[in-house]
Amino acid sequence: MIEYRIDRRSGVATYLQIVQQTKQALRLGLLEPGDKLPTAREVVEATAINPNTVLKAYRELEREGLAEGRRGLGTFVRGTLGGGAADSPLRAELRAELAAWAERARAGGLEKDDLTALFTSVVDERTDTHVPHTNRKQGEHS
Repeated sequence: MIEYRIDRRSGVATYLQIVQQTKQALRLGLLEPGDKLPTAREVVEATAINPNTVLKAYRELEREGLAEGRRGLGTFVRGTLGGGAADSPLRAELRAELAAWAERARAGGLEKDDLTALFTSVVDERTDTHVPHTNRKQGEHS
């Protein structure tokens, strides 16, 4: 079962943190259709947040078709995210390469926020549909 971690300093609304963490768990294959999400009470006890915040997050997941509430039973995962199997050989290989990269970066003195910023910038560059995947320097236009 997923355990939510709330970062009160992140600037991200608490309910959105729950939504984002649930989506990440879906992408990583940690949650699959049919899995039960923690009850609002369990999340409140683990994170000390308002129960309405948990319910708001679960309603958002339902609105997106990723979860469904079953009266008297709880909230269950309904949809999936990501392409391919979460345990595919490619994902395992990429994860190992990324882990080695992160270890190298940490050994070189980069902090967690530095790693996140660097990784995000590369992902953004490589997945932007408006920019060809070339070695174009920042600020250059076609």
